Amino acid sequence: MSFLTASIVIYNNINQVKDLLNDLTLYNGKIQVFVIDNSDQNHSQFFSNIDKVKYLFNNKNLGYGKAHNIAIDKSIELGSNYHIILNPDIRLNKGTLNSIVNFMENNPEVGMCSPKILFPNGDLQYLCKLIPKPQNLLIRRFLPSKKIISKHDNKYELRNFSYNHNIEIPYISGCFMFAKTSILEKVNGFDERFFLYFEDLDLTRRIGQLSKTYFFAETFVYHGYNKESYRNNKVLIYHMKNAVKYFNKWGWFFDKERNEINKKTLLQLNK
Repeated sequence: MSFLTASIVIYNNINQVKDLLNDLTLYNGKIQVFVIDNSDQNHSQFFSNIDKVKYLFNNKNLGYGKAHNIAIDKSIELGSNYHIILNPDIRLNKGTLNSIVNFMENNPEVGMCSPKILFPNGDLQYLCKLIPKPQNLLIRRFLPSKKIISKHDNKYELRNFSYNHNIEIPYISGCFMFAKTSILEKVNGFDERFFLYFEDLDLTRRIGQLSKTYFFAETFVYHGYNKESYRNNKVLIYHMKNAVKYFNKWGWFFDKERNEINKKTLLQLNK
């Protein structure tokens, strides 16, 4: 049975993570979970008696990717087979991790995957996306026309795809990323220049240059998905700043790799 490690980054709100920790311990193989705390208050007592969980307190907000990198480094040291990157509001079913492990073991060309993501009420979250162009983000965030946004999202979020079979996708959401630890080591984890947002897209693209990144439709997890940047101006600023960093790194309107990958993704859906 494969050895799993997992990392969950928390910031002030510790209550929602307890259920997730219980879910992770249902895995019937070896697992080590790291809770990385970016809060300004130490919560070590809350986690002290939870089996298979190691709590790490940063005493400041390091950002999403940098905090996860602490756990990724420890996972590399421990020699785990796979590392899971999770949001604290994820919930798992009993057999979810075993199903994903079996998929990864049977598909060695896959370096990272994500299962189907559902809202708590069971509705599907459209998290299989193309690699965005600047106009994709501007349309979704600032255009007032719901009709145009809906038409745009049908393509960008691959809504014509049934989400019922496994496909290679170029963008895996950071709410749940299941990766080979060896691949994370090769790409040096997250790019820590991204404080919050776009670190998952950047990581997916870099892993995609070494291996395949897949949507695995045969199991699912639940995710709260509160779209914080739509309600919090401070978070929106992080979103916009990191968008600029992302496009400065990969290319704004001239990104040949993006065009080729998106074309390949769309061709899969037409087969």
